[in-house]
Amino acid sequence: MALEEEAEPRQPARLQPMVLDMMGVAELRSYIAALQAEIERVDKEITRKETHRNAADAFFRQP
Repeated sequence: MALEEEAEPRQPARLQPMVLDMMGVAELRSYIAALQAEIERVDKEITRKETHRNAADAFFRQP
């Protein structure tokens, strides 16, 4: 079984652009908040994976 980083990178699903013309200001602000929440969720997952990887690297570097 190959390591996650060594495997062929999976392409994220392409999001369909929203039609913004039909949205009101409140809806647009809500949409922005949802996007920011998703970005934060992804950032946390990246941090979690980097922390895990760094801990594994440090463990295997020890003499």
